[in-house]
Amino acid sequence: MITIIITSYKEPKATLRAVKAFLDQKIKEELKVIVVDPFETTEEFLKKEIKDTRFEFILDPGEGKPFAMNMIFETFFSENKNDIIVFSDGDVHVSENSLDEIIKAFKDKKVGAITGKPVATNSKNTKFGYWAKLSYDGIDKVRKRLDAKKEFMQCSGYLFAIRNGLVKETQPDVPEDCYIPYVVWKKGKTVKYVDKAEVFVQYPSNWKDWVKQRVRTIKAHENIPRIIPDMPRTKSFWNEIKEGLIFSLLHPRSLKEFYWLIQLYFARVYIYYRSYKEAKLKKEFDPAWRDDSEIQSAKPMD
Repeated sequence: MITIIITSYKEPKATLRAVKAFLDQKIKEELKVIVVDPFETTEEFLKKEIKDTRFEFILDPGEGKPFAMNMIFETFFSENKNDIIVFSDGDVHVSENSLDEIIKAFKDKKVGAITGKPVATNSKNTKFGYWAKLSYDGIDKVRKRLDAKKEFMQCSGYLFAIRNGLVKETQPDVPEDCYIPYVVWKKGKTVKYVDKAEVFVQYPSNWKDWVKQRVRTIKAHENIPRIIPDMPRTKSFWNEIKEGLIFSLLHPRSLKEFYWLIQLYFARVYIYYRSYKEAKLKKEFDPAWRDDSEIQSAKPMD
């Protein structure tokens, strides 16, 4: 059984596309697609548009994403490690071959978790589109290296999968795409990078949204050393410099892109400064779905 869990938040049209992208996959295995969303309007819209019996909807009680994730584990946990749980979001959609590539990778019994490859849908001819491409190209490079060495890596929350029976719960103050692969890794299984399993993501396209998204991500990862001190860090300010400085300098293909790169250096320093400042003011990572000031430019359809 392949169980797809799509967590969404008031984005019915985008979530519909996300669901259809999974239902249209050409696989032999039994498939079920579950959407978890806290809005009844999303449920009504999806049930009207989707008549496939493989689709289900779970109304999230609104207690935050960790609560919803643990509810999912309680509902779908199985000791059958041939069963696969795939996690994705309502505001992204996967490539037509993603599930087939994930299933093939799990044929290796040593593999316990798999992360897909995020691909930005933004035009690289804009500054924020170029920033997205550079960021995801850098992540791709690092994950390929870690995969080759069979070292631990954090997954992409946009698309990752685990064998059922390995994880029973997540933690409230650490992103699930960090904690879940960590639990899998601690149980002696490998975390594999499958770059052919692509997931298409709309990156923020203005400064305000970009800062909001990046600061929230950094603050979430800064909880890791305090809560899980033995988890290898793959995302930090110093790792960005060590892994990304030379790579980024060789990345631009024009003077315009080089100018955007220099701007990105200053922008990255700013968001780390702001993240640490907010952390000192006790503005901690909020595990809730989202607040009222959503990142509008990263919403693809709704």
